[in-house]
Amino acid sequence: MKKIYIYLTFTALLFAGACKKDSDFLDVPPKQVIPDELAFSDPALVLSIIGDLYNRQLDFSSLDGFADPNGDNGVPGWKTFADFSDAFPSEGGSYNIVQRNSWGFSEWSRWDYGYIRDLNLFIERATAAPKLTEADKTRFIAEARFLRANFYFELVKRMGGVPLITASQVYDYSGVVTNLQTPRSKESEIYDFVIAEAEAIKDLLPTSATQKSRATKGAALAMECRAALYAGSIAKYGATTPQVSLPGGEVGIPVSMANGYYTKALTAAQAIITGTAGGYALYKVAPDLSDNFAALFIDKSSANLESIFVEDFKVNTGKVHGYTTNTQPYSISDEGGDAGRLNPSLNLVQSFELLNNTYAPLATRDGSGNAIFYTNQQDIFAGRDARLAGTVLLPNALFKGARTDIWAGYQLADGSIFTSSDASILLALPGTNTLVQVVGKDGPINGKEFRTQTGFYNRKYLDPAVGSGRRGRQSDVAFIRYRFGEVLLNAAEAAFELGQTPIALGYINQVRARAGLVTPLTALTFDRIVHERRVELAFEGHTLYDMKRWRLATAVWNGEAMSVADLTANIGLRTKKNTQPYGLWPYKYYNPGNANNGKWLFKEVRPNVVTGASRFQLGNYYSQINDGILSANPKIVKQPNQ
Repeated sequence: MKKIYIYLTFTALLFAGACKKDSDFLDVPPKQVIPDELAFSDPALVLSIIGDLYNRQLDFSSLDGFADPNGDNGVPGWKTFADFSDAFPSEGGSYNIVQRNSWGFSEWSRWDYGYIRDLNLFIERATAAPKLTEADKTRFIAEARFLRANFYFELVKRMGGVPLITASQVYDYSGVVTNLQTPRSKESEIYDFVIAEAEAIKDLLPTSATQKSRATKGAALAMECRAALYAGSIAKYGATTPQVSLPGGEVGIPVSMANGYYTKALTAAQAIITGTAGGYALYKVAPDLSDNFAALFIDKSSANLESIFVEDFKVNTGKVHGYTTNTQPYSISDEGGDAGRLNPSLNLVQSFELLNNTYAPLATRDGSGNAIFYTNQQDIFAGRDARLAGTVLLPNALFKGARTDIWAGYQLADGSIFTSSDASILLALPGTNTLVQVVGKDGPINGKEFRTQTGFYNRKYLDPAVGSGRRGRQSDVAFIRYRFGEVLLNAAEAAFELGQTPIALGYINQVRARAGLVTPLTALTFDRIVHERRVELAFEGHTLYDMKRWRLATAVWNGEAMSVADLTANIGLRTKKNTQPYGLWPYKYYNPGNANNGKWLFKEVRPNVVTGASRFQLGNYYSQINDGILSANPKIVKQPNQ
């Protein structure tokens, strides 16, 4: 995979000559700024400029859950994975995530027209560059158009319709700015722009399944596929929330447009699936299916033909991230303190179905209500979708050659719990004089930050490389923006919505077979579509936006507290309540002389610090536009419910 390196020397290039000069003195170029005509005469310099533009899309990967070096606005991206009850934030300063009862209306707002201006300037200057070869010029411009379209996609899925500006604006210092004030386009028009740009540039970009960190034909089609799918589902399911619309179409898409978008999504996906964009394929390298799924997210070699477009990192260039540092198991952490912050919830874990294609909660009690005892900790998870152990580090799971030490204490014969507040506090079990460890080094312990409080750690994107969990080194695992597995699911959903169920089944069954679900589905429902995306794409930044486009967010996060009965019922139902993260705590049974002595039993537990219940309001479907933007441009229409 070719890596785009950042040369900070050139980060000011796009701003050279961007403003009208006020005096002859300002016409003298600063020594650290290279004139446009020179910068755009050398392909190596142009590559460094567009490399910076690629890296500025990182803001959105951190917002979607990955961590950039410093975090988005100082907030590490792992927190956004703990914001929807599929995980718990085991960090004292982040407990507010599970203690609040609603999200702010500007929670996911983005409005970065400085970046769009820089992309427009790049396109204009590259277009006018006389010394670039036509081949170089064509590729650079197509890449910038891809980045611009992808960024508009990120804006529209948060804000709805936004001003569509595709040329740099120049202020003439007259004091009049009305000519620079652009109203919002319709939501459909922004999606149409993204789709049209993908179609326009796809054949101008390389057709290569091994080029990952620069735009390719596959990346353009993957963007088109996802964008068209979003637009189609907003058109179809937005009809269920008429309150979330504007009369000018800035928010909301007519239902009559749904099938057109689904058709475009399916066509773009099939162009990738049939190989016309390159030889992409599901990752099938490791013999163990769970290990294989986990390896998909850390393998940057040519063997990984599943990733289509990535945000790459490289230790020797200093471009790294702290995702592993923040989320690695405490007992196996590189530095012993930075660890354990992201704990997948039982809510997510139990959604991985049995290999017979059925849903079932984890079996903690028999039909009479008695605890079920297991010889080994992982026995309770046996016979399930391999993606479970590929996504989540379970109790006694292997990482970096060591086993997670996850257990909540001893349960005595009378049902009482014998434990301590830390594994370093040794105690003597009843009837003995020998001091022993009575709780796992990794927890779970209520309120103990950096240890799991759900009984699980995350595995997806966790870097097993030596030193990857140290602050001084960190990780260079790439963040996958588009991958073949998602394309198959996009195609399945689009085909299903178009009434082409046999085609949809073919695509979804490919994804499931890779996970060990080798008995094909023979019938397909919308609930299955929703479920499959949840388990395949967990912790990849899709959860929020899928729930929004399907208009399911207000049902799934309805603000009601959850009981254990709520937790374990209706698994696989698209509207299943998911407002509070639960855990599954393992206990060792201590009853010398009993046949079950030393075996394991499990209990569903809601961590004590979980006091809120997530409530998604109608006003959350589109983030608010802040007052500063509205006052600067009176042509901007407010959001519904704002």
